[in-house]
Amino acid sequence: MLEIKRINDLQNDEVAYFVRLNENELKHYFEPEPEGIFIAETPTVVERALDGGYEPLSFLIEEKYLDTQARGIIEKCRGYAESRNVAVPVYTAEMSVLSKLTGFNMTRGFLGAFKRKKAKEPEEIIRNAHRIVILEHVENPTNIGAIMRSAAALSIDALLLTRGCADPLQRRAIRTGVGTAFQIPWAYIEDSKEWQWDKNGVKKLHEFGFKTAALALRNDTVSIGDGRLKEEERLAILMGNEGRGLSEQTIAASDYTVKIPMGHGVDSLNVAAASAIAFWELGKTCFYRGK
Repeated sequence: MLEIKRINDLQNDEVAYFVRLNENELKHYFEPEPEGIFIAETPTVVERALDGGYEPLSFLIEEKYLDTQARGIIEKCRGYAESRNVAVPVYTAEMSVLSKLTGFNMTRGFLGAFKRKKAKEPEEIIRNAHRIVILEHVENPTNIGAIMRSAAALSIDALLLTRGCADPLQRRAIRTGVGTAFQIPWAYIEDSKEWQWDKNGVKKLHEFGFKTAALALRNDTVSIGDGRLKEEERLAILMGNEGRGLSEQTIAASDYTVKIPMGHGVDSLNVAAASAIAFWELGKTCFYRGK
């Protein structure tokens, strides 16, 4: 069932997901179960989480939106709750109450708490892919979110992340990516029993039939516009840490080392900006195939 509950303060234990738990506490909320909780902000992102098959736990909505922009989502959740015979409470309050919650004005009056899904195996999501991305120790959640958004928009089939990367379901990452983490397949490489990035990462990509293109600031590179890259049937785009870039080991094992030409003496781009250029340029073959 879906029940709308009015609250008058934020000390109510029922809204602890949204008010008192930090990212780490949310992520490990159901331990020893591996799946925890994440928070989605704004109606658009909440709807994408629902469409992505994530299980809603509860919502916190500004009262004035119940009969306007929240109505469709509430009805969708009502159907979900009734079909599974579960409770999905909707907590609501006036803005004078909700404004005490730091950052609530950025949520467009809408927060949703969802249960995380079981982690996917990397082999599962790249088996039939043509263009994939590997993120090696990209630590900033805003960059992760922006990369996810560009990947979803620009014909990338899947993303694999090392465990040194920021969490794609961290609140800031979801906000920046506008919920595209729910739309594009992704997995952590280290969740595979047979695949450890630092030991055999590029080798495993080769076993799956991928050529690898490592984006790096080096002189011994090919331009990102090189025609050979576009003609590769299966290509993995490798991108590294915001400060250090890719490891020397990863670069040495890759088939191509790729550089984005730059002018005015600029020596580098933010990894999220570079990703949008790389995905557009290297994913063009997929667009031409009508993907």
